[in-house]
Amino acid sequence: MPPAKKRARSYDPARTRAAVLAQLANVREGVRGLTPDQLALPTRLGDWTVRHLVAHIGMAVTAVHRALDLPAPPKQDVQLVEWPFATAAHSAAIADFSRGLAARHPDLDGYLADVGQSLRALLDAHPGSRLLATNAGALPLDDYLVTRAVELAVHTDDLNAAVPGLDVPHDRQALAAAARLLADALAVKAPGASTEVRVPPYAVVQCVEGPRHTRGTPPNVVETDPLTWLRLATGRVSWTVAVEEARVSASGERADIGNLLPLMS
Repeated sequence: MPPAKKRARSYDPARTRAAVLAQLANVREGVRGLTPDQLALPTRLGDWTVRHLVAHIGMAVTAVHRALDLPAPPKQDVQLVEWPFATAAHSAAIADFSRGLAARHPDLDGYLADVGQSLRALLDAHPGSRLLATNAGALPLDDYLVTRAVELAVHTDDLNAAVPGLDVPHDRQALAAAARLLADALAVKAPGASTEVRVPPYAVVQCVEGPRHTRGTPPNVVETDPLTWLRLATGRVSWTVAVEEARVSASGERADIGNLLPLMS
């Protein structure tokens, strides 16, 4: 008999909506007082400056706006957990669009304020079941908002890495959604139950082919904190470096998952 299919993780729509709005507000508050010199600082994202990165964060949120402007697809044709694997194909176009936004919106605080206000109005006007045509495929609005939480969590970390002392806080629910979705994506990429990946306090998944663990302490365990997991899953840090710097603990012969990372870029 084949193994039972794992049930897809569910996300509380109200919490997701609140998390996206809260994290966007955190970013706006953090970048409001940045000087021109700080906005011109480089980031770990190629040739992007902080200004480009902030514009991109706004763009990631207004992807909801653009999708709602399009006709609803006839049916859902992709699952939420597949979204991380679809991002790389559109990276060049997204980068160009973000640079254009940065040039058109010199007042980034005003830009992010408008983005937040318009998003709130759209979420009040549309049900979570409304299907959106996204770069990954047709997804319900509620599911797509989980991907926006991932974008916001990952890029908040990018901002903090670029600007010394900035320390924009992560909304707990946004960080949880990001950690869980990327952990689930790993389980999809490497199905199995021989290795347990733990991202406390938010996620635990079984993955990698091999002998199935049934009880007691798993023979193969990977554990890391949420921000390190986001950096590993998105290629901000390599597996080797994270292990060498003790940001990841990995025990067991099947605990080296470096060949499976990153999951998105």
